[in-house]
Amino acid sequence: MTEGVSAQRPAGLPATLRGVLWMVGALLSFSTMAVSVRELLDTMGTFEVLFFRSLVSLAMVLALVPRYGFGALRTHRFGLHLVRNLLHFCGQFAWVYAIAFLPLATVFAIEFTMPVWTAVLAVLLLHERLNAGRVTMLVLGIAGILIILRPGFAFIHPAALVMLGGSLAFASTMITTKSLSSTDAPIVVLFYMSVIQLPLGLLPALPHWVTPTAVDLPWIAGVGVAGYTAHYCMTRAFRLADATLVVPIDFLRLPLIAAVGALFYDEPVQLVTMLGATVMFVGIYFSVSRESRRRPTSA
Repeated sequence: MTEGVSAQRPAGLPATLRGVLWMVGALLSFSTMAVSVRELLDTMGTFEVLFFRSLVSLAMVLALVPRYGFGALRTHRFGLHLVRNLLHFCGQFAWVYAIAFLPLATVFAIEFTMPVWTAVLAVLLLHERLNAGRVTMLVLGIAGILIILRPGFAFIHPAALVMLGGSLAFASTMITTKSLSSTDAPIVVLFYMSVIQLPLGLLPALPHWVTPTAVDLPWIAGVGVAGYTAHYCMTRAFRLADATLVVPIDFLRLPLIAAVGALFYDEPVQLVTMLGATVMFVGIYFSVSRESRRRPTSA
C-alpha cells in the first residue's frame, strides 16, 4: 500500500533533497537539545535532566503504541536491550555533564570521534575488516582529538575526557543497536530505551531533586522532543540520501552550535577546535565515500 502511494507522487521532491531536509531537521534538533540541556542545568542536576528526557521520550513512544499494538513491543533480547541502555545512559550522562563545563562546540567536536570508536569496536567485536578507509579514519580521528585537546600544551578539562569516554559509550551503543535491528523494530528499541533509562535517571536524582517551574517546562519538552526527533530525522536522511551527502551536512552542526554558543552564551569560537574537527571529518568522509563506492559492487 505504501509503495503504491509513493509511486503516485512523481511531482514530489527528489529523494536526495528530502534527505537533505531531514538532515537539516536533525541539525536543528541536536542544537535545540543542547541549548535545552544548558538551560536546565542552571536549575537542576544532570540525572534529573536525563530523567525528564526519558520521561518525555516514553510519552511520545506510548502515543505511537496504539498504531502498532502492545504486542509489537515484545522482545526476546531484553538482556541486550539492558546492556545497550546502560551504555547509552553513560554516553548521555557524559554528554550532559560536558555541556555544563565545556563550550558547546567542543562537546560536539569530541562527539565526532564516535564513528572512529564504532569502526574499532566493529573490528574487535563483529570481526569486520579494518580496510584502508577505516585505518585513515582512525589515524585522522586520533590526530583530530589531539589537536582539540592539545595534551601537554593546554589544560585538559576533566569534562573533555568524560565526553571522550561518552563517545566511546555511544559507539558501543551503535554496535548493540546494529545487532538489535536485525530482530527488533525501531519502536521496540525506543520503548526499552525510555523504560530502562527512566529509573536510571530518577533514582540518583531524588536526593537532589529540584521541582521544575513553569519556566523549565519548555526546556524539558525541548530535551525530550528534540532528542527523539534528532535521531528520527537522521535515520530518515540516511534512508533517502547517500551517506556521502548526509555526513557533510551532519558536520555542519559544529559551526551551527558554535554560532549558537557565541550568540547566546558568549563562547569564543576556537579555531583549534574547528581544525581538529575538520581533520576528523576528512577521515570520516574518506571512509564513508570508500564504503559507498564498494557497496554497489558487492550487491
